[in-house]
Amino acid sequence: MRIGFFDSGIGGISVLNEAIKHFPTEDFLYYADKRNVPYGTKTKDEVNKHLQNAVEDILKEEVKALVIACNSATSISINELRAIYNIPIIEMESAAKPAIKLSSSMDKRVLVFATDLTLKELKYRKLITMLDKHSIVDSLPLPELVELCENLNFNWDELSTYFRAKLERFDLNQYGTIVLGCTHFPYYKPILKELLPSHIQLIDGSKGTIERLSILLKEKSLLSNNGTNNISFQCSSGDKKYIIKMENALNILQNGLNTLKRKYLK
Repeated sequence: MRIGFFDSGIGGISVLNEAIKHFPTEDFLYYADKRNVPYGTKTKDEVNKHLQNAVEDILKEEVKALVIACNSATSISINELRAIYNIPIIEMESAAKPAIKLSSSMDKRVLVFATDLTLKELKYRKLITMLDKHSIVDSLPLPELVELCENLNFNWDELSTYFRAKLERFDLNQYGTIVLGCTHFPYYKPILKELLPSHIQLIDGSKGTIERLSILLKEKSLLSNNGTNNISFQCSSGDKKYIIKMENALNILQNGLNTLKRKYLK
């Protein structure tokens, strides 16, 4: 049986990529709700409806666990999904805790990049209230970045202009970490690393999520030793071109900056 991954679009492939490295003898199903992407600009009721429809589709396949590789969907729907479905459902781990710990040790602040929906959600605000004892966390919504990623837009000049405009009101020397609080955002690590001061570290929740997945699979004796890292891509619209786009997105992540510069940054 396979491990399932869900996102509204291609963002969660950044989490899938971590799983591929961590589980060399597992097989994977990645499902994107192409029909309704992006989730970060929708209402809570809309997200719940779309996500449950997608999970129904996913569970028609042989899936032994499901990773909700979407920060917006995790914030809104994770408890409802666990109450409905009887398989392990793994949420996106927050990167805020390690970011706050690291920045505090550097006497610096934390900047959280996320979608509007994640930043407005009560779960996120409660988490930051609990963790941010010294009020060092600031947030910056970057909803446009989801659409840019969905279009595989990695034009270096355009994105440099975009990030500089978004960050111009921040004194980046005050920050030690930036949290990439949307699974679409790790695609832009190569660009951000060139634009940001060298002391700033980029943190996302992918590794923590996959570590949690590993623990749950071990606890439930669901680990496989006969998989081959086979990956099946599906999307709600059945769009074959989008499936090719998902395959290309994984290739971008696996080949890193050289692939970006060679193929996409023109």
